[in-house]
Order: sequence, then structure tokens, then C-alpha cells
Amino acid sequence: MVETGKNNFFTLKVEGLKKYFPIHRGFLQRVAARVKAVDGVDFEIEPGKSLGLVGESGCGKSTVGRLILKLLEPDAGKIIYKGRDISHLTAKEMRPLRQEIQIVFQDPYGSLNPRMTIGQSIDEGLRCIGLSKGMRKSRRDELLEMVGIWPGSADRYPHEFSGGQRQRVGVARSLSVNPSLVICDEPVSALDVSIQAQIINLLKDLQDQLGLSYLFISHDLNVVGYLSDRVAVMYLGHIMEYAGTEDLFERPLHPYTLALLSAVPKVDANGPSAAFTPLSGDVPSPLDPPPGCKFQGRCPEVEERCGNEEIGFNRFDDDHWVRCWKVNP
Repeated sequence: MVETGKNNFFTLKVEGLKKYFPIHRGFLQRVAARVKAVDGVDFEIEPGKSLGLVGESGCGKSTVGRLILKLLEPDAGKIIYKGRDISHLTAKEMRPLRQEIQIVFQDPYGSLNPRMTIGQSIDEGLRCIGLSKGMRKSRRDELLEMVGIWPGSADRYPHEFSGGQRQRVGVARSLSVNPSLVICDEPVSALDVSIQAQIINLLKDLQDQLGLSYLFISHDLNVVGYLSDRVAVMYLGHIMEYAGTEDLFERPLHPYTLALLSAVPKVDANGPSAAFTPLSGDVPSPLDPPPGCKFQGRCPEVEERCGNEEIGFNRFDDDHWVRCWKVNP
């Protein structure tokens, strides 16, 4: 359990979060197995701060985001938003909180309705919070200006915009209901590198301007390192390392984190990254994860007890947690 400041106020605190998806087989569709997509996740996000959740495809990152949004129901654990446990709220009980927790989707092409103008897409949220037609137009124009889109283009359709512009519209739509927490689910992975930088800078500027908290989900440590205050490295449903961004990049402890960092381009070839070993092999099936350490089959430093004993999430120092036998405080 991560306890980086249990007496402080957090926008979001996740404790022991689990989600298993059943696999049904046979004529009677009995449960034959379960996919352990999220298997005991802990983290915290402070007001106005960002947590980067990083890992390979299929590790459970997006499932965590959907659990927080209550698009999926958790099997165990707590989702505490502003001091309130929302883990098992009904759809009716969640409705007042919907405007406070929003999402920016990965695909800027599929996330906007092609039959609606961008102004109509933004108006949906404004209508939900009860604004009049005149107030909606004023707020919509303000939001478009805020994200760098000319307000006069509100009557245009999504296909008339580039991918980067569509993602700006997606950001404006998520901000229309004045949220406190925004879940960014790989919001730049579908964009060109030059456009990625613009969207990341936009998100950072909006955070400073509006005091937003972000859960930034990505497989790119470069992106996460720039935007996030803290980083959680996820593998096969588990958080393997959790630390402040600067600390994680300067002093990575888990072999999986080291391997991920080896793929990050470095200008200085003489730096610590020169000793990192690139990640090899495939991620094990979440249907049948290995016993003990989930990373043992790909770890260059594996030893016998890694396959026999389950390793807990241990504090390395005041603000750095790691799930590995070889790391001792």
C-alpha cells in the first residue's frame, strides 16, 4: 500500500484496485478462467498535480482509467475521490460527479460524432449543466479560444479538421463541465510527433491555468516525464515502481523500469542509460500469470525466490516504492 502522505488531501486515491474479466466457455457459458487486468493497484493524485501511468500495451492502464470513471465496476479495492469512496456508487449516485471527472480519449477521429458540428459536441456538456443558449455560446467560444481553435469554426464538422485540431476540440469538450480530474488516455499516441508536443504543452498550460489534476496514461516515458509530477510503472496488472518523476528518471530501481528507460532516446550516451538492458520477450498472458514476481520471465536479474514468493510493494525511501526482491531500503 502506497502511503506517500496519508494525512494530506488528495483529489484521487486508489487502494487495492482489482478488475478480473471472466472468460465463459461451453454450452452453459460457465466461467472457465479470469483475465486479471488490474490486480491490486495503489496510487494518489494531489490537487493540481499529474500522475503518469506508464507501461506496455495490455498491462491494464486503460482499464484503471475506466474503473475510475465508473465505466467498469471494480471487483475489489477503493476509488476515493475528494475523500469520498465512489467505488460502489450506483449510476444515479454517480451522476452528480460525472462533470467533475472527465476523459480525453486516445483517438481524435473516433471520439467526435461525425454528424455533429464541433460546437454541438461541446454544447452537449454545457446543456447538461443547465446553461442557457446564450451562455452556452459564450462558454463554447471561450473554450475553443482556450484550446487554440478559432470560435468562428464552431459550425464546422470534425472531418474538416486535422488530427491535432480534433484533439484540441476533445480537450475543450472535456473541460466544458469544469472538471477537477481529467483522465488522459494516451491522448497523443495517434498524432504526429510535432503535434504531440503542441497538445502536451496545451494540457500543461491548461493545468496551470485551471488547477486540474491529471491521470496521464501512456506507453511513452518521454511524454510522461515531461507532463507528470509522479510516475507509476505498470506491468501485468501491478504497479512495479512508484516515485516522483525526477527521482524515477535519475534513480530507477525496478528492472522493468530500467528496460523501459532503455528505449527512451538520450542525448548523452555516457549517462546511466548506457547500462540499461532493452526489454525482450513477450508479456505473459493475464489469463495465467506466473507465480511470484510477474516480471520474472523477462527479468535479466531473476533468481529462484522470484518464482516462488509473491513480492509486496515496499517503500525504498520516503517517496519511492518498488516491487522487487533485489531492492532493499
